[in-house]
Amino acid sequence: MSGNDNAATRQSVVDDLYAESVHWHLNTGEETIHAKRMGGYWRKIKWLSAAVWIVFFIGPYFQWGERQAVLFDIPNRQFHILGITILPQDFWMLSLTLLFFALLLAVATALAGRVYCGFFCFQTVWTDIFTWLEDKLEGPPQKRRKLDEAPLSFTKARVKVLKHILWLMISVLTGISFVAWFYDAFDLWRDLFTMQASPVAYGTIALFTAGTYVLAGYMREQACFWLCPYARIQGVMIDKTTVVPAYDFHRGEPRGRIKKGQSEEERTTGDCVDCKMCIAVCPTGVDIRHGQQEGCIMCALCIDACDEVMVKVGRPTGLIRYESYESLETNTKPKPLYMRPRVWIYSAIMSLAVIGIVYGLTSLAPLELKAIHDRQPLFVLQSDGSIQNKYTLKILNKMTEDISVTISAEGPEGLIMVDEDLVTTARHGKVTARTVFLRVPKELLTAETTPVKFSVQGESDGQLLQGSRNSVFIGPKR
Repeated sequence: MSGNDNAATRQSVVDDLYAESVHWHLNTGEETIHAKRMGGYWRKIKWLSAAVWIVFFIGPYFQWGERQAVLFDIPNRQFHILGITILPQDFWMLSLTLLFFALLLAVATALAGRVYCGFFCFQTVWTDIFTWLEDKLEGPPQKRRKLDEAPLSFTKARVKVLKHILWLMISVLTGISFVAWFYDAFDLWRDLFTMQASPVAYGTIALFTAGTYVLAGYMREQACFWLCPYARIQGVMIDKTTVVPAYDFHRGEPRGRIKKGQSEEERTTGDCVDCKMCIAVCPTGVDIRHGQQEGCIMCALCIDACDEVMVKVGRPTGLIRYESYESLETNTKPKPLYMRPRVWIYSAIMSLAVIGIVYGLTSLAPLELKAIHDRQPLFVLQSDGSIQNKYTLKILNKMTEDISVTISAEGPEGLIMVDEDLVTTARHGKVTARTVFLRVPKELLTAETTPVKFSVQGESDGQLLQGSRNSVFIGPKR
């Protein structure tokens, strides 16, 4: 084949990469995809990344002191994370945390495509575990297809029932593990077996059980196609500089089977031997050779499959590899990350979010105080000639037990607090309101407004707890 013919073929492939190609195949559920399971570098990475979800199952059972290390106590409106208790008043940090992870997802997509979908998404991970069990019980894809088509028999029923029992066990454990993050894990198991758990707990477990069983066991890739919005928006987050699993058409085209006895010098085809192993291992049935498609979750399993074939036929690996289409199209090295403006923008916003989260966590105080000056009236002239101001103090106790606190105030000369050194009980996890009156002799006021400072002080387990808030004392106009 001449050089001009090769160039024409490659240009044709390039045109297909960025268009709605007729070669795209999207399984809309009319058939069950039985993907071939193969080992390899990216399969190991996939298992390692999926192992992160072990924390989801074992995390609730770690203890911190006398309580669960991480507990999202919604009924009492408290989030306990190790030794930190976060109340609704501190939920601005949750907003920053969500912003950080949303941007992290955007950065990952801009740099490496749907890497979250392929390696970390719970739908992908649970489906992979379900299909792994299916592969162990029913055999490789060809056997599974035959078993599906075979008439009902004792052997088929035994295998299918065992598979679905294991699926249901994983689904139930998933539901219980989710609830355990919001309900003390050990109390949850006790209450479940004694039938004393709340209807909300039973209902949530039932919903997660049904959802996991249906989504991971039956819908599989269809959940990504029709239920997940991320698959729809990836098109605006990925560009030609994004590094994704891609087929090197410069090397691979034109495709052709290996001819017996043919030497490399006599070969007129590219490196792709058209074995279709990249399609066989794809959990969504995508042919990566036709470019990026909606169904591709970028799990990189096609890379392992292609590399194994290349090794067997004695050709270089990397025919399918992580690469940007800009590099493939121009046959050049990819652009460095520091030359991409969106990387700097995303990184800056993420850094600000992290700084805000760290600041919030390090500045959390066990006692917080707010002082609200009464506006009706602003001040009252007493019979002894002193000026009185009324305040409502709101004490937020973030500890896990009630605390007796002493309220004090300091400000202009002659300041007197009615019921000086007032002692009140700050309820744990709640805001305790207390009305306070301050008085100052009129002749000692030198300005219409004078700064004052309220303080609360208490003690818990030998630890001194303090909080303060600045306000103003208002008097007559001068």
